[in-house]
Amino acid sequence: MSEKPSEPDPSIVPEILPDEEPVTGKVVRPPDENLGDDRRKLERGPAQKPHPEATPVVQVENVSLAFDEPILEDVSFQANEGETVVVVGESGTGKSTILKLLLRLLVPDKGAVLVDGQDIVDLSFNEALKVRQKMGMVFQSAALFDSLTVFENVAYPLREHTELNEEEIEARVREKLEFVDLEPDKVMSQMPAELSGGMRKRVGIARGMANNPEIMLYDEPTSGLDPLTTATITHLIMKLQKELSVTSIVVSHDIRSSFRMGTKIALLADRRIAYFGTPEDMRKQDDEYIGRFLGGY
Repeated sequence: MSEKPSEPDPSIVPEILPDEEPVTGKVVRPPDENLGDDRRKLERGPAQKPHPEATPVVQVENVSLAFDEPILEDVSFQANEGETVVVVGESGTGKSTILKLLLRLLVPDKGAVLVDGQDIVDLSFNEALKVRQKMGMVFQSAALFDSLTVFENVAYPLREHTELNEEEIEARVREKLEFVDLEPDKVMSQMPAELSGGMRKRVGIARGMANNPEIMLYDEPTSGLDPLTTATITHLIMKLQKELSVTSIVVSHDIRSSFRMGTKIALLADRRIAYFGTPEDMRKQDDEYIGRFLGGY
């Protein structure tokens, strides 16, 4: 086994245990003259009920969380097996906070967060680690280890969390790189600094799916990318759903790609889920705020 890198594993974040006070912070929503106070007038109907045969994989039930001020209030939505739920909303509405709740890096003040029917809110540290093994995380900046090659980056979770031998690890790394449309023989020896932004994102996806997770979490996967690269990353997320039936939660500000990849859209507004349903139904909503948010898309 090769020597571990000196950098911290980006998938490991200091734990917030149930008996600890939440980290004190303050969320400041920048003023938005275009949207004004329409968010407060929004009618919040009940979330769409899943198909009777659908299997819930991720469930967020009546979750509230506050630091110095409320961040989330009575938030509920779910992702069924094989669905891609895209969480959208204005900046500062708590979209990325939802990912931290799913990873149990934060615990809600009220409500439940269930993964495969298990409420993870009151789990111990070790129990939470086991739940995280079901998940792959793709960070906004890809968060690759700068001092490791592409091969070593993708192999890292395999060496940390599996008992695969080196031959099996190399086969798995090649498989995942090919899945994200990268040529293993060309990129495995390269360093992250030698890659384009889009290639780094693809390597990040390959690393996130290295352990064959049941659930993939994405934090702004298309942020900072040009339109062609955005389309490539969007296609890969859709490919994971269609070919591997992976359940995905995506935080995004990109409405166009959200509507392409999402089987369901969850719109956060005024700390609550303002809309939860299909992209097609969202376009049909006779609501001023939703209309302004979509901007005619």
